[in-house]
This record gives sequence, structure tokens and C-alpha cells, in this order.
Amino acid sequence: MRNKEIREYIKSRKVPMWRIAECLGIADSSFSRMLRYEISEEKKSQIRAIADELAAGQ
Repeated sequence: MRNKEIREYIKSRKVPMWRIAECLGIADSSFSRMLRYEISEEKKSQIRAIADELAAGQ
């Protein structure tokens, strides 16, 4: 599975994927499609930061 580590990271932070997509300014379906292909380390870092921020705000 591609981007397994980022999927697991999001799950570990207990943040729904649609909230990450919303912060990225894209639809949740687009975010799911984006994860089908390997994404850059820069994008992964951005997603991790968003997940951390959202998890801290819960």
C-alpha cells in the first residue's frame, strides 16, 4: 500500500481524513485519490503538521 506510513500516522493521531483534506483545501475524495500514488516528503510533512495541529485541538 502506498503512503502507508502517512495513513498510519493520521490514524494514530485519531484525526479523520476528511479534516486533513479540508485543511489542505481539497475534497476528501481528492485526498484519498492523492494517497493512491506516492507523495513527496514535503507533502507528507505538511500532512503530519496538520494532523498534529488537529489532534492538539480536539
